[in-house]
Amino acid sequence: MKPEDIDRTDGKLPQKELGSLNPIPAKSMQEQRRLQIERLAAGFRLFALYGFDEGLAGHITLRDPEFKDHFWVNPLGMNFKHISVSDLLLVKEDGTIIQGDRPINPAAFYIHSSIHKARPDINSAAHAHSIYGRTFSTLGKLLDPITQDASMFFEEQSIYSDYGGVAFDKNEGEGIANALGDKKTVILQNHGLLTTGTNVDVAIWLFISMDKCCQSQLIAEAAGKPTIIPDKTARHAKAQAGSEMILWASFQPLYDLIYKINPDFLD
Repeated sequence: MKPEDIDRTDGKLPQKELGSLNPIPAKSMQEQRRLQIERLAAGFRLFALYGFDEGLAGHITLRDPEFKDHFWVNPLGMNFKHISVSDLLLVKEDGTIIQGDRPINPAAFYIHSSIHKARPDINSAAHAHSIYGRTFSTLGKLLDPITQDASMFFEEQSIYSDYGGVAFDKNEGEGIANALGDKKTVILQNHGLLTTGTNVDVAIWLFISMDKCCQSQLIAEAAGKPTIIPDKTARHAKAQAGSEMILWASFQPLYDLIYKINPDFLD
């Protein structure tokens, strides 16, 4: 099968599986692809619901499960509220658009292609100009483990401090990928947040949670001096609530929610 032969309209699975907190087994590569891009499309609708849409900014990518040097991404200039499965672009890591009739955001290409090349273990990355994430990014520091939720990011963050404007060139994208290193998340100083995952569910959940943790710390520091959870306890809490399965499962109620609100993202 060739990338250009991929059919995005077939292979929908019964929605009775939505309530399960176990991954839906795929019987074929086509089903696996369909399941994952449904999650990706749902992620854009959720980003809109949380107010993460901001003009042309923001992108989430998903590495194709079969063609590992290809990724799915939102088209340039389409509001997150309107994105459906059929709108997604399939892009090769050299910039060639394999499927889709709209352009790709150049910043999305340079950032995500660099991350996917540098980290074969990453299958999804999410970035948006959320208000709390971009506000916290101006402080030039990591999130502190001041709550159980924030402990999930303990020792899973890095900072990209060499902001050079909109990522319209390869060097900026590679700089962000280098700053991410082996972490799950990176705070782009004076810019916003970027989260990653072994699947799209994890990347999206981490972004939503991280933005809330930024909000929590901003409020706490405005009110006083937050108490920091000790390192050992933070690591223990992360092990309890930050496993791949727990992160994946945490996204499922949100998927159910957006499906209930507006299931046309499956179109």
